[in-house]
Amino acid sequence: MGNFAGQRNCRRGARRAAQSGAWLAFVLAGVVGGFAADLTVALEPRWGRAPVTVPSAEVANTAGQPLRITRLAALISEVTLQRTDGAVVRLEGQCGAIDVGEGRRSFTLQGVPEGEYLGLAFVVGVPADLNHGDPGRWPATHPLNPLVNGLHWSWQGGYVFAAFEGTWGGPSGERGFVYHIATDAHRLRVAFAAGWTVQGPTTVTLALDLSRVLGARTLVADEAVESTHSGAGDTLAPELAAALERAWFWLEAAPTPFRGPGAGTNNPGVPRRVSGGTSGGAVTPLAFTVPAGFPQPDLPSDNPLTVEGVALGAALFVDARLSGNGTQSCASCHLPDRAFGDRVAFSRGSEGTRGRRNAMPLFNLAWNPAFAWDGSRPRIRDQALAAWTNPIEMHGEPSRVVAVLAGDLALAARFAVVFGDATVTPERVTLALEQYLLTLVAADAKFDRAMRGAAELSAEEQRGFELFSREFDPARGLRGADCFHCHGGILFSDYAAKNNGLDRESADPGRATVTGQATDRGKFKTPSLRNVALTAPYMHDGRFATLEDVVSHYDHGVRRGANLDPNLAKHPDAGLGLSAEDQRALVAFLRTLTESSAGSR
Repeated sequence: MGNFAGQRNCRRGARRAAQSGAWLAFVLAGVVGGFAADLTVALEPRWGRAPVTVPSAEVANTAGQPLRITRLAALISEVTLQRTDGAVVRLEGQCGAIDVGEGRRSFTLQGVPEGEYLGLAFVVGVPADLNHGDPGRWPATHPLNPLVNGLHWSWQGGYVFAAFEGTWGGPSGERGFVYHIATDAHRLRVAFAAGWTVQGPTTVTLALDLSRVLGARTLVADEAVESTHSGAGDTLAPELAAALERAWFWLEAAPTPFRGPGAGTNNPGVPRRVSGGTSGGAVTPLAFTVPAGFPQPDLPSDNPLTVEGVALGAALFVDARLSGNGTQSCASCHLPDRAFGDRVAFSRGSEGTRGRRNAMPLFNLAWNPAFAWDGSRPRIRDQALAAWTNPIEMHGEPSRVVAVLAGDLALAARFAVVFGDATVTPERVTLALEQYLLTLVAADAKFDRAMRGAAELSAEEQRGFELFSREFDPARGLRGADCFHCHGGILFSDYAAKNNGLDRESADPGRATVTGQATDRGKFKTPSLRNVALTAPYMHDGRFATLEDVVSHYDHGVRRGANLDPNLAKHPDAGLGLSAEDQRALVAFLRTLTESSAGSR
């Protein structure tokens, strides 16, 4: 069933005392006796009695309206187990982040005493101290790291405890619903009474009946936007939270199937890293500094940064010998003074062929979970190799290129320092490029300085920020631009593949090229808005020349295709209806995300 990203030290009070991450469980194990085992809690989403996937096929609510569920995500904490002998096992040092659409349906609890049990309980949400704490302190694969859970509101504060998103058949075409249960008032406790046994690694499987959460609502369109963000006075959030609390069911407890050494221990949303470094010469380690407020990135453990490795990568980045005809380097399409983009819709390759998608800018790659517009490349080195060998890009044949590079004795000597010997290989070329690209960090725009009190936004820029960060929900008196759903957080992207309504039917399959799923057609990776004033033209096909064009699209130009993201599909057909003044304010705010020194590092 995948993994739930269960990790240690979810609660601050357990961190200092718990080296194992399950300290409280081990203490109780000493009281009640027996050995400790791993307990996996697995989730099976259902609609009534039928299992459902996410994205789901069409289901119908009690009003007969067709729905498709595109997102089911939640945070779990404070797991408690009731033993038959009266002892209570509290696993307060552990939590998990579920995202069914990403394949995370289970989490593993460590140090659970073996024996007979008659109950299990947990909280959907996190304790208040963690909800209002700094999310940047969590390790790269921890479930409370925003890059893992995708459920943190960054400068707005706090986590979303449970997210339900999808589309439905409204009177004028497909509409969207977005339900985010959040804030301390909406933490909810789920409890089960069932006899079960922990004897070695054990899996408890629970059902979540989504029809009990979503099925009873009669959905409406236009001004009454189908959404909740658990704000003050919102009556829908507590209604949904109460329904969620009653939607869980116990299915079974059984021995956990053996999946091999280390199986299920890593967050499945992050590619597995190979341990051990690659450097073999007299290299100087280079520390990666995480900017204040940024989450901890999952840096490649098999390619540690070194001063010499980064310098070699920087040299290779501008070396035209990497292309098949020796005329084009990486920097030909990724210009430092343009945030490592090139400001044309489609770049031309080394042989003059025009590319099929816009060249993405290069910065903050350390926080990206995947690369290319369709997310097809899991690591920077993979993307570097793809661009290097693509026949309409650099069109380099790696064995021939490295033979040329190896003939440069000075360059070969640099490879010897970084990798231990002078052998030039395609893998070493991409590893050096990866080291260099990891160091391109954008974190000091006017917005950042304003956030730390070193600068001040103008009245227009502040208005734009307010619009950017506010949902569009006229029924509750909110008429924001709803940008933060996809571009919120300090990175200004959730990096997810989404359909943003450019066309009713996308000519470019987008993410579907990778997954083969019709539900992914027309979905492209959400780009970061940092340095956005330097990275025109915009979108995967460079169709918008200016930021004003982009804002106009989201205000009134979104087209209702089959896979339109629910956060856009929930808006009325007429669009947001932002005034010309508000649209100008949004553009003014977006310009505060650009660094004067962008790309110069």
